[in-house]
Amino acid sequence: MSRIGKKPVQVPAGVTASVDGQKVTAKGPKGELFFVANDEVSVKLENNAVLVQPLNESKDARSKWGMSRTMIENIFKGVKDGYERKLEINGVGYRASMQGKNLQLALGFSHDVVYQTPEGITIAVPKPTEIVVSGINKQQVGQVAAEIREYRGPEPYKGKGVKYAEERIVRKEGKKK
Repeated sequence: MSRIGKKPVQVPAGVTASVDGQKVTAKGPKGELFFVANDEVSVKLENNAVLVQPLNESKDARSKWGMSRTMIENIFKGVKDGYERKLEINGVGYRASMQGKNLQLALGFSHDVVYQTPEGITIAVPKPTEIVVSGINKQQVGQVAAEIREYRGPEPYKGKGVKYAEERIVRKEGKKK
C-alpha cells in the first residue's frame, strides 16, 4: 500500500478543481495547471478532495499511484502559492543582472552568459549575487534553476560558482607541500 497515495488531496481554499476522466485541472489565483494521470490509476473528486486509487495490484500501478497523488498536490500548491528556488553566486567578479527578460551572468568566462527566461517563469535578481526563480510549475522552476546552476556549478576547493541557497558545499583540502 502506498502511504502517500492513500491520503486524499484536499482542494485548497481559492482553488477550483475539476476531474475529467484522467485529467485533473486546477485553477487558482496564480494561474491554471492540469495533470493527466496514468491509465493504471483512477482519479475521483469527492467532498472537495481528489482521491487516487490503483486499478489493480500490479507493481506498476502501485508505483504510479503515489506519484499521481503527489503531482496533483503539486499543481494545487502551484496555482495557489507558486514555487520559488533561490540561487547564490560565490566568487570574485561573479554576478548576475537582468537585461530585459534575459538573465545576464558574469561567471569568469571571457564572455557573459545570457539565459533566455522561458514562458511561465519569473527570474528576479534582488542582489548581484542572488537569483530567485519563481513560477507555478514545480518541475519547470526546478529545471530552470538547474540550467542556471549548470553554467558554473560550485567547485569543492574554494566554493566558487552558482549554488542553491540551501545547498551545502563539501569543501576539499588543497595540496600540501
